[in-house]
Amino acid sequence: MLSSKALFTGTQVAYFVICPTKLWLFSHHTTMEHESELVAMGKLLNEESFSASEKDVIIDNKIAIDFIKTRSGIVLHEIKKSAKLEKAHKMQLLYYMYYLKKYKGIENVKGVIHYPTKRKTLELELDSKAEQELKRILKEIQRIVKMEKPPKTERKKYCRKCSYFEFCWC
Repeated sequence: MLSSKALFTGTQVAYFVICPTKLWLFSHHTTMEHESELVAMGKLLNEESFSASEKDVIIDNKIAIDFIKTRSGIVLHEIKKSAKLEKAHKMQLLYYMYYLKKYKGIENVKGVIHYPTKRKTLELELDSKAEQELKRILKEIQRIVKMEKPPKTERKKYCRKCSYFEFCWC
């Protein structure tokens, strides 16, 4: 059972979708992102895109939203380099919306994912189906994080570009 306080970050939700081993390593303070050129490129893209907006809104040290607009309701915006991990991006943003609803009492938050290099945007709303999926994911994250050792690695098509590649496969 999850406690009444949020246990996880948006990064953990995304990593669960991408790779349980990556989730476990990150959750046990094995971070490799600082060495990744792809992560650095993504941060630069974030800084350069939508420069007029307030960036990197951090809430409770659990969620870090790229930017928020409030002109016609609350809309969370995430900027991503590539749509290759779109499902992870969607679940991360849906988690932010769920977090605001569950822990801050803020209803009817919308979300937008921007892929500036592809000139693509996705609009998301948190519905009951997404909430149920997030609850399942959060239970699985909790189970994986509590494991003594990382889950067995599975080779995926994007492993070579992962900042943990050498840790897992060399």
